[in-house]
Amino acid sequence: MSATTEAIEMARIAAVAADEKLASDVVVLDVSEQLVITDCFVIASAPNERQVNAIVENIEDRLREAGHKPVRREGTREGRWALLDFVDVVIHVQHNEERNFYALDRLWKDCPTVPVEGLGLHGPADANGAGTAAEAEESEL
Repeated sequence: MSATTEAIEMARIAAVAADEKLASDVVVLDVSEQLVITDCFVIASAPNERQVNAIVENIEDRLREAGHKPVRREGTREGRWALLDFVDVVIHVQHNEERNFYALDRLWKDCPTVPVEGLGLHGPADANGAGTAAEAEESEL
């Protein structure tokens, strides 16, 4: 059984929202064959705590606009690994160091990746977590 259409759409919204805030390595995985508790994982990372929290806020805003509220939210205070549970979709926004250490991508490597149109349109983040000066200024708004 593969992920539901609704779960894939929620994951797509979350992935694009993360990308809007310059998240790196945004991946959507269909974990429905391996887990009964959720259909999709969205995994994204950022170079600092402030950007992790900005990504989380944007994801919540976009999904709220689409009519979805998280049932659980963890780790946002620390800004190192935030988890948003929307039941059908679980979103992990991790600091780069946590992403490398815990390697969720490798852990779930047997799960198919869900392609998401529009990822990467907002430019890669530089080492300080900002893209161009205009993008950094825009993200502050």
